[in-house]
Amino acid sequence: MLRRKVLCLLFLALVALPALAAEKEKPLPKDLPPYGELKPFTAPQVTVRKLGNGLTLWLVPRPGFPKVALALAVQGGMVADPADRPGLADFLTETVDQGTASRTARQIAEELQAVGGDLEATARADSLALTVSVLSSGLGSGLSVLADVAQHASFPESEVELARRNLADSLRAQEAQPRFQAARALARLAFGPHPYSIIAPTQESIAATTVAELRREFARRFRSDGAVLVAVGDFDVDKIAALAETHFGKWRAPASAPVSAVTEPAAGRYRAVFAVAREGSVQTTISLGALAPRRSNAEYAAARVANAIYGGTFTSRLVSNIREEKGYTYSPGSSIQARTAAGLLRTIADVRNQVTGAALNEIGYELNRMATTAPTAEELLRAQRYLVGSAAISLQSRGAVARELALIWVDGLPPGHIGSENAAIQQVTAEDVSAAGRKYFPLSRMAIVAVGDEKVIGSELEPLGLEIQPAP
Repeated sequence: MLRRKVLCLLFLALVALPALAAEKEKPLPKDLPPYGELKPFTAPQVTVRKLGNGLTLWLVPRPGFPKVALALAVQGGMVADPADRPGLADFLTETVDQGTASRTARQIAEELQAVGGDLEATARADSLALTVSVLSSGLGSGLSVLADVAQHASFPESEVELARRNLADSLRAQEAQPRFQAARALARLAFGPHPYSIIAPTQESIAATTVAELRREFARRFRSDGAVLVAVGDFDVDKIAALAETHFGKWRAPASAPVSAVTEPAAGRYRAVFAVAREGSVQTTISLGALAPRRSNAEYAAARVANAIYGGTFTSRLVSNIREEKGYTYSPGSSIQARTAAGLLRTIADVRNQVTGAALNEIGYELNRMATTAPTAEELLRAQRYLVGSAAISLQSRGAVARELALIWVDGLPPGHIGSENAAIQQVTAEDVSAAGRKYFPLSRMAIVAVGDEKVIGSELEPLGLEIQPAP
């Protein structure tokens, strides 16, 4: 056992030795046209209002196309779930729109359809959200339904039982997927006992949750002093503020304390590969992860650019290495998953069984290369243009802007952050990327998860001297 641990440490230290020096970039074809003009997302002017009951309004008028996107977000997503009810937030959002004291689920759907919209409820790590887009002419009706659901959701027994079956079936389908198995194991490793370690409910939690619990959690989380209403579209600011007062003004916060702010998780140390057995699997899903900066951190922009260079784009180092050059996998990639108190730098790749060890070795090499070598000027430019350009595309719709502003509010950031984030990316230097690489990308920081056939994982990783343990 001692020998295996020593070999493990040697692997982590030597994977980025000069013998594996950075590969030379392949020259691009001659006579390529220059890059076109970069057109960043133009940040909207946000009018901030606050109702007497504490509800925050972020209003973005966009005259022209006669639709309005609404997003109501409240603090308290999965991090607020009771310890014995992991993933209860998912159950809550599956049932919150299934009836109120004065409307049935069908009436809610029909009233919104009559004004060109429908209601969607989503649960995230730090928040719950209700979103809807309606015709401008039906804004009053849309706000009326949204306010009714946010204040008076009733959780009818029959609807809860239907949602229970659907949620259980959906979870079973997810649990059959190796990428979900990898994500669940990685979250448990990267975040340890922190609430961020929960990414989905369990079958036991779904079965045990009662209507009374859903109503209690709804009353605790949906409160006017812990919510924001974002509106983006064709409206007059004063008129929509008056409508919000009409429909939300009587919403009162309970006497109980609001959902507590989540603390920052502690970074872990790992000296093993954690395996999830999937007997007979014809491929291995490899996932690596470690804590990354939160969105409010000054290093966040540099970390995002570094990730784009490492594995976050199709022309990244990782994709060029294990997909284009070696053919180990079809769709590898990496991302920084943002949460309010921390981020998660995550790598994922589904590889052929026969190259499990070789693929993990190359992933480790590319992570350590980010920690030890500076980006080229071309890599930096491509990453910045990709991030700024993709943001401009993804934020074209009113609904996308409303959802993004709601997330910014949840993270405790000002509305102007929706524009300043792009500006920060464009100002990132090669030195900033190198610093982020040294701090966040070394392989020695990473939890490693492998989902696949146990015999394959064992034989493929044996030459690397890595200890293999069951995943939590």
